[in-house]
Amino acid sequence: MLTPAQPIYPVTCIREIERKLIPSARPPLMERAGRAAAEDAVRLIMDRPGPILVACGPGNNGGDGFVMARQLRQAGREVIVAFAHDPATLPAEARKAHADYLLAGGSTVSDLPSAPANGWALVVDAIFGIGLKRAPEGRYAIWINTLNAQQVPRMALDVPSGLDADTGRPLGPCFRATHTTTFITLKPGLLTLDGPDYCGEISVQRIEIDAPAWVPPRGYSVRCSLFQHHLSPRPRNTHKGMYGDAGILGGASGMAGAALLAGRAALWLGAGRVFVGLLDPAAPTVDIQHPELMLRAANALPEHLTALAAGPGLGRSAEAVSLLDTAIRRDIPLLLDADALNIIANDAALAHALGARTAVTLITPHPAEAARLLGATTTTVQHDRLAAALALASRYNAITVLKGCGSIIATPDGRWFINNTGHPGMATAGMGDVLSGLVLSLLAQGWLAEAALIGAVHLHGAAADRLAREGIGPIGLSASEVIDAARGVFNGWLIEGARSRH
Repeated sequence: MLTPAQPIYPVTCIREIERKLIPSARPPLMERAGRAAAEDAVRLIMDRPGPILVACGPGNNGGDGFVMARQLRQAGREVIVAFAHDPATLPAEARKAHADYLLAGGSTVSDLPSAPANGWALVVDAIFGIGLKRAPEGRYAIWINTLNAQQVPRMALDVPSGLDADTGRPLGPCFRATHTTTFITLKPGLLTLDGPDYCGEISVQRIEIDAPAWVPPRGYSVRCSLFQHHLSPRPRNTHKGMYGDAGILGGASGMAGAALLAGRAALWLGAGRVFVGLLDPAAPTVDIQHPELMLRAANALPEHLTALAAGPGLGRSAEAVSLLDTAIRRDIPLLLDADALNIIANDAALAHALGARTAVTLITPHPAEAARLLGATTTTVQHDRLAAALALASRYNAITVLKGCGSIIATPDGRWFINNTGHPGMATAGMGDVLSGLVLSLLAQGWLAEAALIGAVHLHGAAADRLAREGIGPIGLSASEVIDAARGVFNGWLIEGARSRH
């Protein structure tokens, strides 16, 4: 059974859900959250003796911590709660959680105590929640740094304190969790930019709330279920003409390898025929490693292509600009990457023509390319990757993937998806070219454009993950190695997809 995609909600939508539920929720949401966190903690440290340290802050996240501490005490665990605020100024529900904790026999200390001789069983960050928009300061900054220094399991409630829940950007000192228990639903900042480095393993506790029933989601985590309808085995009565003619435009002088990588990826993922148009006049006429590829001069790509990718090793010459202009005017699915994006960022006429296309367009920028396309800085793009991806999709009328940690796929109508496959070993030359080839192959085989981009991004990372599990990488992984692994993972998906239909 293919795992379903999980909805992802930004903070504004979480607040909307809470406003609708809080007046009538029984038991209250804070009680549910604290109980769920306690259950997660018990599972996390089942075999670890010693006391649990819970650091509670001045808001509702601290209230979740008080409920959790009460539940853990009732389960027979020794709990120490650090709380440095005036209880009278806590929000009403958190104030009640604090009082209930004291009534149950709990107590608090005003500062983090020294670790016991044998260490804590667990330290829990219940300092700041999803509403934080500025750097932690003073006592709480010190607490975060002290908790990070504990070489024990470190658990965050809802979001690590100091991390922007919408963007994944550390606002200052930031709790580095080994495990994050998040409530109701996933948040974007847990999955992209620096979020994965600070969140550790993520557990979603829905606390008896069906979020989509209250606020329809616009974002989802990427899972195979999003493109399951395309995962069908081929009929036995088949021929290569049924699987498309894929074209690649690129390969300027000194960069033919980029186009060849894309071509090999498209071929190995099952495109019927793959044509590679190379700008370099001294480029080879045959790929010795993969003679199945049909190499051409860049201006001699066939007219009958099913889908076209432009950009891998394209360069920025006048010839490249002219060929890109022709590619944009072709009435076929078009994927743009690398130098194709850099050319468009500096050519208003081409940018306008791109936005006016009626055939489907896909773009695959990394953050620096995204910044050029938006007329912004890379820092600005990375500060809010979701907003940048959505802006690109809207401006260029293109299904977009903003590559990076937690790649974000965005559509022109405002929907978005965050991918969680892949690892740091993919930060090497040629990986983007391989991704372009994977997307192109699925387009050529008739996949809908949105599914092709989502599926290829997920597959690209999953292939690298498989190699790492097999001891190939993560460090030193090459783009070429991912192509073979992607073929294996993809065929496994096809088998699983067929089983899920029976």
